[in-house]
Amino acid sequence: MAGEGPASAAAELLDGSLLLLRRWRAAGGGGRELLGAWDAVRAGVVAPALAAASGACLAMSAMLLAEALFMAAASLARRRPERRYRAEPLGACDGEDEESGLLGYPMVLVQIPMYNEREVYKLSIAAACGLSWPSDRVIVQVLDDSTDPTVKDLVELECKLWAKKGKNVKYEVRNNRKGYKAGALKEGMLHAYVQQCDFLAVFDADFQPEADFLIRTIPYLVRNPQIALVQARWEFVNPNECLMTRIQKMTLDYHFKVEQEAGSSTFAFFGFNGMTDTSLFKNQPIHSPELTYLTSGTAGVWRISAIKEAGGWDDRTTVEDMDLAVRAGLKGWKFVYVGDVKVKSELPSSLKAYRRQQHRWTCGAANLFRKTGKEILLTKEVSFWRKLYLLYSFFFVRKVVAHVVPFMLYCVVIPLSVLIPEVTIPAWGVVYIPATITLLYAIRNPSSIHFIPFWILYENVMSFHRTKATFIGLLEFGSVNEWVVTEKLGNSSKTEPVPQILERPRCRFWGRWTMSEVLFAVFLFTCATYNLVHGPDLYFIYIYLQAITFLIVGTGFCGTSNS
Repeated sequence: MAGEGPASAAAELLDGSLLLLRRWRAAGGGGRELLGAWDAVRAGVVAPALAAASGACLAMSAMLLAEALFMAAASLARRRPERRYRAEPLGACDGEDEESGLLGYPMVLVQIPMYNEREVYKLSIAAACGLSWPSDRVIVQVLDDSTDPTVKDLVELECKLWAKKGKNVKYEVRNNRKGYKAGALKEGMLHAYVQQCDFLAVFDADFQPEADFLIRTIPYLVRNPQIALVQARWEFVNPNECLMTRIQKMTLDYHFKVEQEAGSSTFAFFGFNGMTDTSLFKNQPIHSPELTYLTSGTAGVWRISAIKEAGGWDDRTTVEDMDLAVRAGLKGWKFVYVGDVKVKSELPSSLKAYRRQQHRWTCGAANLFRKTGKEILLTKEVSFWRKLYLLYSFFFVRKVVAHVVPFMLYCVVIPLSVLIPEVTIPAWGVVYIPATITLLYAIRNPSSIHFIPFWILYENVMSFHRTKATFIGLLEFGSVNEWVVTEKLGNSSKTEPVPQILERPRCRFWGRWTMSEVLFAVFLFTCATYNLVHGPDLYFIYIYLQAITFLIVGTGFCGTSNS
C-alpha cells in the first residue's frame, strides 16, 4: 500500500501529459492554445506585477532626483569650511608668540596598518615621516601584521632608518591577527605612549599625504572643540590606467565634490571614507566568521576623545569606519570635509578587485542601516532633522535606493516592458529623470563628460552586483560579512594611460567569465531583438548597448590583467 501513492500519482501525471499532447496535436501544433494561455497569464499575473515594479522604481527614481538636486544645491551654495569654523594656523592666534605656538602643537598619532606591503611600504612610511609637524609632537605608528618574514624585516628596517633620522617611529607587531586591520588599529591604541596623543590620523598603506596635511587639518580640531573628524579628499595616482579606473574616478569625484560637501555643509555629517587596505587580508577564506573587523577609514584625522565616547571600533559590519562615524554623529559630534586637502591613493584596476570592493562597501552599508536604524530613531542626543537626514537621505536613498533603481528599472523593468505591451513606462521616468541626474553628474565632472555614456552603461552593470549585495546586507544572508581581497600594485603618478577600452586578461575563460552577467546579457539581447522586430519604440538601441556591456564585463574584457 505504501507504494500505491507515488505510483498512482505518476500514472495520473502521465495521463495528464498525454491528454495535453492530444489537445496540442488536435489544435494543429498547439500554438494558438499556448499563446492564449500565455496571454491570460501575462494579463492576469505578469503585467500587474511588472506595473507594480515599474511604479515602485519610478517613485524611487523621483527620490533619487530630489536627493541629487538637494545635494547639488547644498554643495554649490556651501560656505568654505574655513568660513564656517575657525581654522587659523597654530601659532597665528592673537596673543600667541612663536614659542608658545610651537608648544601649543598637539600630540598626533599617525597609524599605518600593513600586511605584506612589499610594493608600497616605503612610500607610505616616507610620506608619514615627511609630514610637516614638530618631530617631538607626532608619533608614526607602523602596525605590521605581515606573515612574510622578508617583508617584515624590510618594513622594520625602514622604520629604523627613519628613526635614525630623528623621526618618532614605532614599529608594532602582534602575536595574532585577530580583527585584522581594524584589530591592529584598536590594539595600536592600547600602547602607553598613545595616551599622550590628542588626535589620530589614519592612512592606508597605499595613501600618501602631502607634507602639509596635518598643518591644514589639525587647526579645525584644535580651534573647534565640537568637531570630531576632519576628512580630506582622495586624489588618484592611476585614473588613466584603463577605462574602468577612469569611470571609478568619475564616481568618486562626485562622491567627494557633492555628497561629502553637502553632508559637511548641511548637517556636519558624512561617512568616514574607507579605501580598504585590501592586501591586509590576502589568502583569507571567503566566508571566515572572523572577517568582520574589515574596513577602516583613511585620509582623515579623528579626535581621540570622540572615538572613545562613541565606543571605539566595532566589528558588527564590514564598514566599521562608517559605523564609528554614525555612532559619533549620534553623540552630537560634527564632521568637516576639507576638499582642498588631497591625499594620493590607488584605484583598483582589476575587474575582480572592483567587484569585491563594491560588494563590501554596498553590503556593509546596508547591513549597518539594518543594525543602526532603531538606534538612530530612538536617540535623543540629536535633532529630529539630523535623524531624518541619517535615516532617509544618508542610508535609505544613498545606500539602498541608489543601488537598486539603476538595475531594477533600467536593466529589468524597461527590457521586460517591451515583452509586456500592457505596461507602459512614462517618458519622464525613462528619459527626463535619468537625463537630469546624469546632467548633475556631468557638470561636476566636466573633464570627463565624454566618458558619460561608458559610465552609465558600466555603472548599470555594477548595479547588478550592488543590488544583490544590498539585499544580502539588509536580510543578513550568509555572505553578509564576506571578504575577498585583492592586492595593490604600488602604481605611481607616472602611470601611463592605457589606450585600450577592452583588454584580454591572461587567464582561461572559466577563470574570468561571470556567468550571471553573461546570462543577463542573453536576456537583454532577447528583449532588444523582440523590440526591434515587434516594438513601436526605439528601446532596442539602449538595450542592445546595455547587453553588449554586460557581455564585455561578464567575459572579463574589462580592466587590466595585472592579476
